Amino acid sequence: MLATDTDILAAAESWRRDGRDVALATVIETWGSAPRPVGSHLVVDGAGHFLGSVSGGCVEGEVITEALDVIVDGRPRILEFGVADETAWRAGLSCGGRIRVFLERVV
Repeated sequence: MLATDTDILAAAESWRRDGRDVALATVIETWGSAPRPVGSHLVVDGAGHFLGSVSGGCVEGEVITEALDVIVDGRPRILEFGVADETAWRAGLSCGGRIRVFLERVV
């Protein structure tokens, strides 16, 4: 069972309160057959622990890696994955759609 948005955002808040560095990934756009809807979240801490999903597992590894970079440099970024994107194929997004994910550090 996937965590709810409330669970994910509560985890982000709790992790920050515990002194952990945290980044939040949010699906901001989808086209075609996308595995998760707009508004889906994934929260990541500085140790690589995570909760939630932005792609049903297809590109989570790449998003987590980028989230760790966001935690370090503090710069938000937008990631795009789709079947025409070599990164998406490498990461496993082969469902025929595309997604855009916004990553930000939680302060």
